[in-house]
Amino acid sequence: MDTIGFIGLGLMGKPMAGHLIARGYPLVVHNRSQAAVDELVAKGASRAASPAEVARRSTRIITMLPDSPDVEKVLEGPDGIFSALQIGTILIDMSSISPAVARRLADTARAKGAVMIDAPVSGGEIGAIGATLSIMAGGDASAFAEVRPILEVMGNPERIIRIGESGAGQLCKVCNQMVIGGTLAVVSEAFALARKAGVDPAAVRAALLGGFASSRVLDVHGERILKGNYKPGFRAQLYAKDYRIAGETLDALHSPAPVTREVQSLVDALIANGRGDDDYSALATVIFKMAGLGGER
Repeated sequence: MDTIGFIGLGLMGKPMAGHLIARGYPLVVHNRSQAAVDELVAKGASRAASPAEVARRSTRIITMLPDSPDVEKVLEGPDGIFSALQIGTILIDMSSISPAVARRLADTARAKGAVMIDAPVSGGEIGAIGATLSIMAGGDASAFAEVRPILEVMGNPERIIRIGESGAGQLCKVCNQMVIGGTLAVVSEAFALARKAGVDPAAVRAALLGGFASSRVLDVHGERILKGNYKPGFRAQLYAKDYRIAGETLDALHSPAPVTREVQSLVDALIANGRGDDDYSALATVIFKMAGLGGER
């Protein structure tokens, strides 16, 4: 088996890396905080002191980081991956970053004799723990085919899709977040309407799940909202970052998106309300507050 480097062991990265260890892949890990590294080393991984060391010891490298600047620093910074990159390496960036940044980094990797695939994911902490993530990839088709067995350890094989060339995976992730945000906002509005009318929102949800309005957002996040359970599976602060990237991408391509712009304002309000560390389904609390519903949960 290929030795795999893994950088970024946060809420989702740690269980993703754990699946690779469990499947028997030799794993070299690096992370800013050491507690997650210690936990994976105890399970059989090897520790690396820097991204450059990861690059020297592996030719398949996964990054799972918060934002575009984080990925740029890990790849291009002092002691970064690019400083020790081996020819023939395949980089798999599973972070959610700007499509434009993904394309630029892929060009740099290509100039150094390597290949970079952008492969952001959807499914949150639940999907990472259950190895059921949806993975949307952009980049070279043959390199994608080569690393697909690695991706299948972390995701649902039926939902691992190459979208197109470099940056296409990140563009698809932008679309993903737009669709989720619009649906989450409307589910929140529906629950607010039910509450104001004195109708049980749990009964409304149960009925809607049996019809054409059913969705994963209504199912999973609808339950979170009803229970007021905003323990983070995906932090609102990161979702705000994704919406910033969506806005920048829409601006660059002059693509109209009035619904997404409105949802972005709701996400910004959620962060302004001090709930950046809550799950992004807490967007409902913004709607409930606007509706004058006390104890918005």
